Formats: sequence, C-alpha cells, structure tokens
Amino acid sequence: MSIQIENLYFAYGKKKVLEGISFEVPDKCLCSVLGPNGAGKTTLFKCILGMLKKYRGEIKIDDISTRNLSAKELAHRIAYIPQSHNQTFDYRVIDMALMGTDHNLSMFSAPGRKEILRAEEALDRVGILYMREKLFSHLSGGEQQLVLVARALAQGSHTLLMDEPTSALDYGNQSMVMEQARLLADEGYCVVLSTHTPQHSLWYADMALALQGGNIAAFGAPAKVLNEELIDTLYGVKTNFIETESGTIISPGSKTYRKTN
Repeated sequence: MSIQIENLYFAYGKKKVLEGISFEVPDKCLCSVLGPNGAGKTTLFKCILGMLKKYRGEIKIDDISTRNLSAKELAHRIAYIPQSHNQTFDYRVIDMALMGTDHNLSMFSAPGRKEILRAEEALDRVGILYMREKLFSHLSGGEQQLVLVARALAQGSHTLLMDEPTSALDYGNQSMVMEQARLLADEGYCVVLSTHTPQHSLWYADMALALQGGNIAAFGAPAKVLNEELIDTLYGVKTNFIETESGTIISPGSKTYRKTN
C-alpha cells in the first residue's frame, strides 16, 4: 500500500476535525476525496504532508510511518500539488518544474544538467515540454495546473496529493487535468485528489473517500458508494443518478436545496 491511515484523530484546540479516520490507497489508484467545506479534507492533507504534527493515530507511506521520516525523506515519497495560483515572480515554465528538484540540492547549490533533464522529462510526461520557455502567468488555468503536476513529478515522489486541482478551471481545462491525473494513476502513481465535483469521482477515480463532520461517510469504488442519498448527506442537494451509454450522470433532482449543518 502506498498510503495507510490508521485511526487518525486531529483537533484544533477543543474543536475536533478528524475522528478515527482509517483507509488505504494503493499504487496505481486514483482516490477522490469528497465532502463539504469543513469536512476535514484540508486537515487530512496537512497531516499526511507533515504540516500538522499533533495528531493521534498512524500515517504510513509505503509501510513507513511518516513520524520516522525527515522533511527531505518525506519529499522523496510524497508530493503536494496545490491549486493553480499567481506567482509573485514571473517564472518560466522550466523554472517552475525545476523547483521540484530542490530537495535534492544542498543549501547553496544550483540546479545542474541532471536536475534540468528531470524537469524536462516531467514536462514532457504531462505533454507541455513545448511550453518550456513560456511564462507561467501567460498560461491558461489548466496549463498552469499541469505545470504544477510536472513540478511534483520532477520531485521524484511516487505518491501525489492534489488539492482541488479543478476548482477554478473551465470545463475543458477540468477535463485536461483530470485526464492527466487518471493517466498518472495508470502509470503506477498513487494519486489522492480532493474535489467538490462528485461527477469527477464517477468518471475518473478508482476509489472515493467521502468525509462528513470529520468522519468517513463512505469509502470504496465510486460506482458502489456514490448515490443520491450520499450526495444529499454531504451537500444537501437532491440529485438523480442517470445511467447512460457513456456512464453514470449526476443530475440535480430539483431546484429545492437545503442547508447542511
């Protein structure tokens, strides 16, 4: 197994955020993490990445407890892909990808030919090597997200955590990024991706993890665990799951919505 979470608890002071979370995600798997705002998705990611330390339970990457890994060792095993964002400095695409190799360098070293080749290979892997010299700020949202994926691949990690990578993208760019995430899982990566779009889970994911109030509301194959009742529980939205020749389509059931607690 690439990621193993065992009985994970976390609280901000007296406010409980994660309560006994346990699940496993193997290699060659794309796991989508669903849930409303405040369900614990971001806290879960921060615990896995070592950004939050005061949790109870066990987090393992490739059967090794993350508590026993230094920041550098953890970076060799897991990479974080944030939402696309504006950079303070206008870097070239190749420079952005090169940032993924920083953990291999000493404090005062500059990237050499080895690091440049790794960055170029990562850009090529996601199909954007031809953008090598373009400025990051001049790219579309989807292209920027692919650059961030390439940066993570250049890091050399086998497990990828993607934080709502399609949240600010148009329909075409959403498809571009999700298809790339699917390809990476098919190539052997373990990809854990948070999303507010249940349809993405049905179309692209192997497993779906639904969080509600710091607990697991459902976990398993999307076709088995995602249904009208779960969507209503998570988001307070009535839906219909419609079977088509192209797969299951989630359609709003009515224009009446209720607020979730």
